Amino acid sequence: MTAANLSRRGFLVTASAAVMGGMTLARGLARAGQVRTNTASLPPYGNSTIPAGIRSRAVANVNGMTVHMLEAGYETSGRPAVLLLHGFPELAYSWRKVMLPLASAGYHVIAPDQRGYGRTTGWDDSYNADPDPFRILNMVRDAIGLVYALGHRSVAMVVGHDAGAPVASWAALIRPDIFRSVTIMSSPFEGPPAVPFDTANGAAAPRPAPTDDELDAELAKLNPPRKYYQNYQRTRGANDNMLHAPQGLHAFFRAYYHYKSADWKDNKPHPLKARTAAEMAQIPTYYVMERDKGMAETVAPFMPSAAEIAACKWLTDAEVDVYASEYARTQFTGALQGYRVRRGSDPKSLAEMRTFSGRSIDVPSMFVGGKSDWGTYQTPGAVDRMRTSACTRMVGFHLLDGAGHWVQQEQPEQVSRLLMEFLRSERSSR
Repeated sequence: MTAANLSRRGFLVTASAAVMGGMTLARGLARAGQVRTNTASLPPYGNSTIPAGIRSRAVANVNGMTVHMLEAGYETSGRPAVLLLHGFPELAYSWRKVMLPLASAGYHVIAPDQRGYGRTTGWDDSYNADPDPFRILNMVRDAIGLVYALGHRSVAMVVGHDAGAPVASWAALIRPDIFRSVTIMSSPFEGPPAVPFDTANGAAAPRPAPTDDELDAELAKLNPPRKYYQNYQRTRGANDNMLHAPQGLHAFFRAYYHYKSADWKDNKPHPLKARTAAEMAQIPTYYVMERDKGMAETVAPFMPSAAEIAACKWLTDAEVDVYASEYARTQFTGALQGYRVRRGSDPKSLAEMRTFSGRSIDVPSMFVGGKSDWGTYQTPGAVDRMRTSACTRMVGFHLLDGAGHWVQQEQPEQVSRLLMEFLRSERSSR
């Protein structure tokens, strides 16, 4: 990677991090294997933008990894725990604005860099890595391992945002004794895939939902031709396209975050009638992309102006630098593995999840999203299935004003208030 491939600010930050870490800035696909970076030699996590009272540390021997995490409320032992699981392309850092309010309410607040992300090490960073460690059941084991390593037998609440939402949801479904309540953010939980029932007695087998590949084939027929972003995220080229974005990595993150936020005023989501190409084409191109473009080219036209950047208080340039520097070092491949095996129609993952067919999340649950977030509706019918069958004790469904996809960063005060009210109500009901 050269300076021409990065913004000047992003290049300086990432080059510094690479030198201090004793590694090259971009390792390329040929460099593969277990990620075992000496994180102690890297600059402080968060580049001095993390609020005082939140500390960064590594926890060894967690399901084969050394997990890097942020935590707050650690000064007093015996506190109940809250576990926060980030999405893509995010980090533990994405929870920095809600951790102290939760800690002030009496909780030990834990936010790890998940498998494939940030300064957590011990995962395979190659495109052809064994996908099994990235499957949903193992990601739940990651969460259990970290909770236990920190001396907790259970957590009062697990919160998952975006790609962290299915991990949190499955954790609450599989181990309700450990994960006592769940808040799902931005990505509704539909429940486990069904197993055909009563077919030996003549009942018709249910028609399977269109797969991502089938949807992609229909999207390709549109004018202009389109493709589903989750299929793009699974491709070998997705990593290079984003990592070596022509506009630079810093500018890529700025545009990506802006385009999916409430700051982009054309984000006006609404429920879709069906998972058909015609319906899905109503979604902006960050989810239903133009077929001949990668994500770097997709978000480039939506780069905010200098005035808009200056007015963006929820994500400063210094904060964008944190994402740019961490992803320049790790690349995107590990983070993208989840799109290959935790979503869509991967046969082995579906088989594992069907073990829990018919089960629901029976602990108290809440959904929080942004009013300007298409993530709530990108899977037609998912919200209704979550509220009517997948979660049997959903006590709140909140879509927040002034927030798009990055709800806990765009509206941290509203999110903190909802999380604390949920915890307080569940504590008083026990």
